Amino acid sequence: MKYLVWLLRAAIFFLLFAFSLNNQHDVTVHWFFGMQWRGPMVLAMLAAFALGLAVGLLTVLPRWWRHGRRRAALDGAARTPSTQIAEHD
Repeated sequence: MKYLVWLLRAAIFFLLFAFSLNNQHDVTVHWFFGMQWRGPMVLAMLAAFALGLAVGLLTVLPRWWRHGRRRAALDGAARTPSTQIAEHD
C-alpha cells in the first residue's frame, strides 16, 4: 500500500511538472491604475492558486480556533473529577 501511495504521488508530480512545462507562454496580468505584470503563465497560475488557498484558510481559521477552544474546555471539564461529598453518620 505504501508503494501505491508513492506511485500516485509521483504520477501527480510528473503530471503537474509536464503541465508547467507546457504553459511557459508569457501572460500579461492587468492590475488597477494601468499597472501590468508580464511573466510565465505557470507563475500566474501558481500565484492564483496560492492566493485562493490563503483566502480559504483565512476564512476557515476562526472556526477552527473556536472549535479548538470548545474542545479544550470540554476535555478539561471531562478530566476534572466531580467532587461528591459523601455524608457519614
